[in-house]
Amino acid sequence: MLKVEDIREWRGHQVIDASGSKVGEMEAVYVDTATDRPSFITIKVGLPTRQRLVFAPLDGATVGPGHVRVAHGKRQIKNAPSIGMDGELLAGDEQAVFAHYDMPYEAAPDERRLARR
Repeated sequence: MLKVEDIREWRGHQVIDASGSKVGEMEAVYVDTATDRPSFITIKVGLPTRQRLVFAPLDGATVGPGHVRVAHGKRQIKNAPSIGMDGELLAGDEQAVFAHYDMPYEAAPDERRLARR
């Protein structure tokens, strides 16, 4: 299990997909508000003038020297819901992130499921 205090140290390191292809640079960790466990990371992708942050789940992720390996493919990750470099994931957009990875989403009305750490 990845711990918040451990995974935060990987900010700025490379994120690679399940096959070892580079996806981008890790930017932030999002935790599940119910458990306070790391749930997703954001990854900086795109050209320098058109960068954005995409979401990838941490289920099945592992860490290695200078990288985080996620359990999904590069194409799926790059097609994931995204936010701008200075953006914020809106509560109404959380469900789309979970749906993109076929993950169940349950949250009470007006509650957040993900929080940036």
